[in-house]
Amino acid sequence: MKTFKQDTFIYKTYINYHKKAIMKINKPIFIALFSLSIVTNLYSKDKKTNQETYSNPVVNYSLPDPTIIKDSDGYFYLYSTEDIRNIPILRSKNLVDWENIGTAFTNETRPTFEKKGGLWAPDINKIDNNYVLYYSMSRWGGVHTCGIGVAVADSPKGPFKDLGKLFTSDEIEVTNSIDQYYIEDKGKKYLVWGSFNGIFAIELSDDGLSIAPGAMKKQIAGTAYEGSYIHKRKGYYYLFASTGTCCEGIKSTYKTVVGRSKSLFGPYLDRNGESMTDNKHEIVIDKNESFVGVGHNSEIVSDDKGNDYIFYHGVSIANPKGRVLLMDKVEWEKGWPKVNDGTPSLLSPKPFFRDKK
Repeated sequence: MKTFKQDTFIYKTYINYHKKAIMKINKPIFIALFSLSIVTNLYSKDKKTNQETYSNPVVNYSLPDPTIIKDSDGYFYLYSTEDIRNIPILRSKNLVDWENIGTAFTNETRPTFEKKGGLWAPDINKIDNNYVLYYSMSRWGGVHTCGIGVAVADSPKGPFKDLGKLFTSDEIEVTNSIDQYYIEDKGKKYLVWGSFNGIFAIELSDDGLSIAPGAMKKQIAGTAYEGSYIHKRKGYYYLFASTGTCCEGIKSTYKTVVGRSKSLFGPYLDRNGESMTDNKHEIVIDKNESFVGVGHNSEIVSDDKGNDYIFYHGVSIANPKGRVLLMDKVEWEKGWPKVNDGTPSLLSPKPFFRDKK
């Protein structure tokens, strides 16, 4: 029986013999073949890397204020503020490769309660058998007439039927009532919303399509925040929010922050026990040399290994037009969320999904 060393010697002898033979026949051919083998090897490694990793942004055009839902068809569906008119809908099976499949509304079906208003910060949910899309409708400077509306569909692909406004800022007596988020807790349904005039919560009707009769709003965080989202995990409620300026291009100062509570209604505290009602918080995602204005995160979604991922927008220094779509894995350290090194990642392992045939 040959040993490993003998096998290696035989292999090297074989290679050297053929290398000398090729060199005798045609030296340029040998050099060309040798170079081709190096290129092929490098390509194979690069291809393997591309299969196992993704880079930010995952979508390199403007998709601000993302919201996401996973449907029974195996697709994730993502919606965003209408830099693409009428609220774009994208879908993906792996959270990395996204295709645009249309819009939630058309020019004929889009909401109209705020004249010349834009459709901002959608929030998608499945309530009973309906796909329910809450949206903000506003225009710059319209902090009193803006408000929150609701639409429904039979499929996450739409089309969505607008049911009109839930309330305007003046009606609910909260200035700049936008950036809503739906949450269920202890058998009841709630809407959380607000933008730099306090974050508030109010109970909804059983179908989630109107304010519950007699419901009263309750303030749960201070005046430094907007784009709120509440995530429940291991006995805590985590209030994610954005602070700073969202929309000043590369001068944007947006960052994603968090506090946690044992109750939906707070108090939401930072690591030092200080409250978000006093505008105290932990920073989760801040700027780096590639992205600024990083905020207004989506719901947290999981891959098939139970890893958590979060989407948010940012301004790319390399492509500063609009706010591109970013994604990062959320780690949990001592009960607190952590993203990368506290800034957007550039190259990361892809989420894991089993092939479903």
